[in-house]
Amino acid sequence: MLTLDTQNLSPAQMQNYLQYAIAPRPICFASTIDKDGIINLSPFSFFNMFSTNPPLCVFSPARRVRDNTTKHTLENILEVKECVINIVNFQMVQQTSLASTEYAKGVNEFEKAGFTMLKSDLIKPPRVAEAPVQLECVINDVITLGENAGAGNLILAEIKRIHIREEILDEEGKIDQAKIDLVARLGGDWYCRVTKDNLFKVPKPLRTLGIGIDVLPPSVRHSKILTGNDLGMLGNIEHLPEAEDLVQVRLFPEVKIILEKNENIAEDLHNLAHKLLEQGKVLDAWKVLMLNEKEE
Repeated sequence: MLTLDTQNLSPAQMQNYLQYAIAPRPICFASTIDKDGIINLSPFSFFNMFSTNPPLCVFSPARRVRDNTTKHTLENILEVKECVINIVNFQMVQQTSLASTEYAKGVNEFEKAGFTMLKSDLIKPPRVAEAPVQLECVINDVITLGENAGAGNLILAEIKRIHIREEILDEEGKIDQAKIDLVARLGGDWYCRVTKDNLFKVPKPLRTLGIGIDVLPPSVRHSKILTGNDLGMLGNIEHLPEAEDLVQVRLFPEVKIILEKNENIAEDLHNLAHKLLEQGKVLDAWKVLMLNEKEE
């Protein structure tokens, strides 16, 4: 394993390692305005939500690693404490990247990148009409993390009004994770796209008390077939299957075939459990594994 002491890395090296490792990062496409009414539009991937009550986002226009200069977004916010955080999806990612060009002060990135300015309801900076979600924000605080190249400036933006394009909503009026088609930043020039094909769910253990991996039977916990993800799913149930469930699982066609064999029964049952876990059938996988415990 490569081990690095941060004090031995240059800002450029640090940025490279961290941006590749701490990813994917959502993109804050921030529109701001200065005291003279000059508009700026720029993307930032040092961004996330940090509170829902109050609704608060934080993003960071860091000082440029190259020459330690600050960005127009930060300068504008220090003058007019408002911004719109426009959420970026795949349909606008190339234009968003173009808007990150370091144009001179006074150049309107809306025009350069071909975006449509949409008047905000409560604040001065305009919204990006093409963005699937637009958050009108007031700035609660700006926290400077240093004066050296690469130092961040944490902007605490409180959301006052949310605008959502209706085509990304589901039947209940909620955002459909597949329809919004989000993108995120990785390291260097790399991005990733959140599509329906690469979405998956992990049930949150909020209302349940999972038994934990530590109490799994040794043959399960130390299985050479089951993965760490498999064990996490198995440890998230509240109790093991009952004895009567094991009678039922013997009737599964795949289980009957395995049990009729005289060799590799444990290995085959673990492979079947792994397959069931990949399909999200946690209880069935547990029944198969517990059946293996009985066979042994």
